Amino acid sequence: MANQISSPCSVQERSALFTDFYELTMSQGDWLKNKNRRAVFEMFFRRNPFKGGFSVFAGLETLLDCVKTFRFSDDDIQYLHSLKFFNEGFLDYLKDFKFTGSIYAMDEGSVVFPHEPLLRIDSTLIECQILEGLVLNTINFQSLIATKTARVKLAAGEGGIMEFGLRRAQGQDGALSASRASFIGGADGTSNTLAGKQFGIKVMGTMAHAWIMSFANEEDAFRTYAEVFPNNPVFLIDTYDTLKSGVLNAIKVGKEVIAHGGNFGVRLDSGDMYYLSKKVREMLDEAGCRNATITVSNDLDERIISTLTSQGAPINSWGVGTQMVTGGSDSAFTGVYKMMCLEDGNGNLKPTIKFSDNPEKTTTPAIKQIWRIYDKTGMTQADILAIDDPDNSDNSEKLDCCKKECFWHPSADYRHFYQTLDTAPQPLLKKCMEGGKQISQNPSLSEVQDFCKKELQTFDASYKRLLNPHIFKVAITTKLRTLKLDLIKNFLGDL
Repeated sequence: MANQISSPCSVQERSALFTDFYELTMSQGDWLKNKNRRAVFEMFFRRNPFKGGFSVFAGLETLLDCVKTFRFSDDDIQYLHSLKFFNEGFLDYLKDFKFTGSIYAMDEGSVVFPHEPLLRIDSTLIECQILEGLVLNTINFQSLIATKTARVKLAAGEGGIMEFGLRRAQGQDGALSASRASFIGGADGTSNTLAGKQFGIKVMGTMAHAWIMSFANEEDAFRTYAEVFPNNPVFLIDTYDTLKSGVLNAIKVGKEVIAHGGNFGVRLDSGDMYYLSKKVREMLDEAGCRNATITVSNDLDERIISTLTSQGAPINSWGVGTQMVTGGSDSAFTGVYKMMCLEDGNGNLKPTIKFSDNPEKTTTPAIKQIWRIYDKTGMTQADILAIDDPDNSDNSEKLDCCKKECFWHPSADYRHFYQTLDTAPQPLLKKCMEGGKQISQNPSLSEVQDFCKKELQTFDASYKRLLNPHIFKVAITTKLRTLKLDLIKNFLGDL
């Protein structure tokens, strides 16, 4: 892939006004009361989308690119001043606002699961708060689309995936971000030409029905297209009648292409895809066009594709649009952003907890590292959350190889399991920004896609099936469970 800009960070996202209003009101309160202390926030999510067994982490490079230039312009300050809501001293503070802290994150393209931090932000309380909207907006959307595409790719097996969603995506930025995230999840290319230029993704496309309708007949439309694009043209064959007209004309013109040393393909965009693809394949083969390819489109999703592939439909590639770039059945990723530690009056960083009557919504306190456990064959077994202390490594928990450990459900209830660590656990959170500056190197988008593909291969098929997937184990250490229960006990004791 060429060296491209692989982040769609927009002008709007570079403005620090790209935040919820209450972040600014809280920040003014912190500034006025001298409460702008050090804080640590984490982003995690509560459930996999699409009733699936896994998710894909995407949007990191976009986020880092935006954070580096996240500022209040003079025009932004004037707007805030016009609201007559903010203190002049606070507005002066915002004039020089920039992120000065650290960000730790998983590698983009990682396979991830509920309850584990995708990233950690360690900075001042005001900076952490103002970044919340940007973090959630960026990571939630791209992770949703990357996850959807990974499911589509798994359903398609060896078939190619083309992202055709530009015209159905939520606005221009939504289309660009969706193209980027779809590629991470496994799409082979995109119809979005700007995304191709900006991210170095292969652009794909053939013809519309309007092309065929602009000619006196279908045969002339196909022949003219083949004259203009003689290298492997793909003919859209359902404008009038797929079997009685479209495929017959495609074969006639396609044989001329073959005679000149090329090949061709056909695309179906309507009708019963199983029946039509079978009949079209038979007709192509009988005419001696055995190398001609069949592409299908028309509001496809992973379940439709899985059904067709399991039935043996002879389809070579799939054009997926609406259902992939919008999230289809799930409109949003369930990512949240919560405080895990806050500096006290003595300058000590103390764990914090959000308590809820719903155990699933009670946060797991403290700064944490995620340790991924593999068996001797390299297959992933579990993810373990353990206490981490970037300021003092002696306070961080160590997971010992070849030792049997007891791990607990993140809700800190009775559910637990024992696991012997056959190989050295791998830490997933890595520092990528320090002092407001990026210290990690961005991989190319192709490298991110390849990493995601290899990650998925380390998980048993039971976690990746579309229907009733097996639940992957995400757990906390005994020490972290004790801390969580102690904080809950202290909270209840104060009531």
